[in-house]
Amino acid sequence: MSTTAPCSLQLVAMQSLLSNQSLAISALEDLPRLSFPEFFMEAYAQGHTEVVKAMVKCWPFPCLPLGDLTRPPDLGTMKAVLDGLEMLLATKERPSHWQLQVVELRKVYPNIWTRGYHSMARISHPGLLNARPTGSGRSQSSGEQPLWIFMDLTIDRFQNEWQDYLVQWARKRKQRVQLCSRKLQILTGSASTIQKALLLLRLDSIQELGLSKFSRGGTVKTLAPYLGYMKNLQLLSLSRMSASCYTRSPKDSCKFAAHLGQLHHLQELHLHDVLFSSENMPAILRSLKPLKTFSLSSCLLTEDNLRFLSLCSCTSQLKHLRLRSLLMLHFSPEPLQALLENGTHTLETLALEDCDITDSELSALLPTLSRCSLLGFFSFYGNRLSVASLHNLLNHTARLSHLTRGIYPAPLESYSVLDWWHRHIHADSWRFAQVRTGLSQMFREMGPNHKVQVCTRFDHRTDRGQFYSLAPDGSWVLTQEALPVLSPLPL
Repeated sequence: MSTTAPCSLQLVAMQSLLSNQSLAISALEDLPRLSFPEFFMEAYAQGHTEVVKAMVKCWPFPCLPLGDLTRPPDLGTMKAVLDGLEMLLATKERPSHWQLQVVELRKVYPNIWTRGYHSMARISHPGLLNARPTGSGRSQSSGEQPLWIFMDLTIDRFQNEWQDYLVQWARKRKQRVQLCSRKLQILTGSASTIQKALLLLRLDSIQELGLSKFSRGGTVKTLAPYLGYMKNLQLLSLSRMSASCYTRSPKDSCKFAAHLGQLHHLQELHLHDVLFSSENMPAILRSLKPLKTFSLSSCLLTEDNLRFLSLCSCTSQLKHLRLRSLLMLHFSPEPLQALLENGTHTLETLALEDCDITDSELSALLPTLSRCSLLGFFSFYGNRLSVASLHNLLNHTARLSHLTRGIYPAPLESYSVLDWWHRHIHADSWRFAQVRTGLSQMFREMGPNHKVQVCTRFDHRTDRGQFYSLAPDGSWVLTQEALPVLSPLPL
């Protein structure tokens, strides 16, 4: 006996109607509004592109949330959707029940297709539908209602097939179509490709911008003038960039900084594998307003750079700070101490990972660390601590009342002299077993609300690590986990 639930009569009727696409299209005029979402889902799932095209044209709700369907559109389906939009744009006098204004390609309305037509009808984008374009050099014919398309765009050499088709389609209709991208990733150094995309986009829709793999001179210089129009940008990420790609001279640095200074809503800055010269880091960062999140990883950092960061206004009110894979072995502890001092009353997340911090430097940092009263997460793996210094660190962090998770390094006694320089592979299992015995009591005293882990192995290429934690019965538990990330801001 089959356990499969029988199809509803409504579903059987829809499937029967869709078996004849011409009949299904002619029936749309009389299709009840409440049946549109389910009928569209069925036509979409079965690949009835002609029906999809006709339904897009006469969609009876302000928003069509394609991104929340069970699978993303393939090229054929995207072409059908755009053909439907083309017919809608070509219709000068539309029936009152044709309501479509926004096509949403992001996943932003969970389960919207199964929550009924009332939920579909309530989707709105306040503040954007009546706003005029800014900074993209675009014009709009008077009296015409624009069509808005929201997506997270990635500009790359190897473009997603349907995304590339959509961008080309929108470019030809830029007088009538507003293309918005909350998250924009630029993974190509081609200045002309970047410029074409930015001229098409609604720049004030961008809230997160990621720039990566730039190596050509002047690429960011080309991008810089557009930054000032990204008025709502909250997160900026720069990664795998050489100095020549964004600065050819101190004058170029100042120009780039001037545009960054216009980003009054910027809250997060992430810098990974970015090559700074001694002059351009201060020139670029000094113009920024106070940030909530700052991350610096795999960059060639000088002690003067770190001292500048401790004095820079952009780091004066941080809630989340990460310094990772920075060679700080011979640094004086004062600049880092001063940087932490700025956040004693604001820091909630602190990650000082794989920075070659030694016992003496930690000793200088501990008084300041102990005053970070709001700290909820602390990560310190990959640093050069002895067992005695690790015990001292645990004693201090145990007094932080808001701390719920701490990640600590396997101490030097866990490695042979040669193994230490290959600690990215693993600690010596026998040596670390001896160390664990002395750590057990200390971990138990941290309390049940404080998750304590020792990281004995990490690989930043895969963002994976090996962690030991103490179970309630006193045994040690080994896990393989993703390395922690800074909590994203609620955008």
